[in-house]
Amino acid sequence: MTFERVQRALAEIKAGRMIILVDDEDRENEGDLCMAAEYVTAAAINFMAKQARGLICMTMDAELVSRLELPLMVSENGSPYGTAFTVSIEAARGVTTGISAADRATTIKAAAAPGAKPADLVRPGHVFPLRARDGGVLVRTGQTEGSVDLAKLAGLTKAAVICEIMNDDGSMARMSDLEVFAKTHNMPFLSIAELIQYRLAHDSLVRRLITRDVEHPSWGKLTLHVYGTTLDNRQHMALVWGTLSADSSPLVRVHSGYPFASVFGNLFSDDRAALSAALETLAKDPCAVLVCIDRETPEITLEERVRNLGEPVQEQLHTAPGMMREIGIGAQILRDLGLAHIRLLSRTGKRPVGVDGFGLVVDDVVTFDTVGKTTRPVLEVVRG
Repeated sequence: MTFERVQRALAEIKAGRMIILVDDEDRENEGDLCMAAEYVTAAAINFMAKQARGLICMTMDAELVSRLELPLMVSENGSPYGTAFTVSIEAARGVTTGISAADRATTIKAAAAPGAKPADLVRPGHVFPLRARDGGVLVRTGQTEGSVDLAKLAGLTKAAVICEIMNDDGSMARMSDLEVFAKTHNMPFLSIAELIQYRLAHDSLVRRLITRDVEHPSWGKLTLHVYGTTLDNRQHMALVWGTLSADSSPLVRVHSGYPFASVFGNLFSDDRAALSAALETLAKDPCAVLVCIDRETPEITLEERVRNLGEPVQEQLHTAPGMMREIGIGAQILRDLGLAHIRLLSRTGKRPVGVDGFGLVVDDVVTFDTVGKTTRPVLEVVRG
């Protein structure tokens, strides 16, 4: 995977030009014009107003919003996608009515200027700032976060200008319309999904919290690693059988669920039979890894539970909002374990697409059968 589309988009952003940033069909299913805030001009604002026709907004990272002392527009956000509007702004100097293309460009550049401070702006105004979530598109898959991520990746101020693209009749432009728009104006396309994959392949998101040896009554001797991420407070687990090295190609299964309860607890769920079958296969291999990606928001952290293996734990599991970028997190854990090659354990036998972008080579895909498998009691653990 070369990420050519992402690299072209970054080159355009760095050069002060616009791109079209598209979100998921299951989300708003819209395309926005996007450019770096520090390069905005009156001509650019005029183009957005005439050709795109949507609401022109300035996106900022949370640090800039805080530095400019911009409160959120509402205390309780009822927007379906949690769009974080702040109060509107105007440049304190150099503008007249504030609504002209030149005045809005002046306001945006004032807010994005190095050392910009609250006194450089007045409130309300004709520019609508949006606060991006920390973690960017890996936390929230919107154009707000996508545009700020692009500015950051291009080495610019973490602020951008976006505007939804509408059709001549006032309806929202969908994919076929956006393709025509891009061709007409010679603009590159980029999807939020591509940006997510790029960041997962290039950003360091995981950190190892604890490692300990365990002898499991069903799965034998293994090494258990607990990982945290820079994105949220969820923790993930890797079980390792045998000795890993950069030259090895271990059998690997990536499982999404409740890591501790699925392997060491008594949580019964639809995926336990599959996990039990996978564990049985992995434990027979001389070199194998199970990566468990957490789907829960825990009351007791995975690190605490691993430190206290063998002690009874009662807690309520809560399904976490949103979806972790499971392939990327799992791949980064495997890379942290020193792996470059893997044999993938899969129920379907399908070879995954795009794994090479994370620096992993799938040497083989091994299938396993869950028919007739029953979950084993796995509460008893011998401390290592």
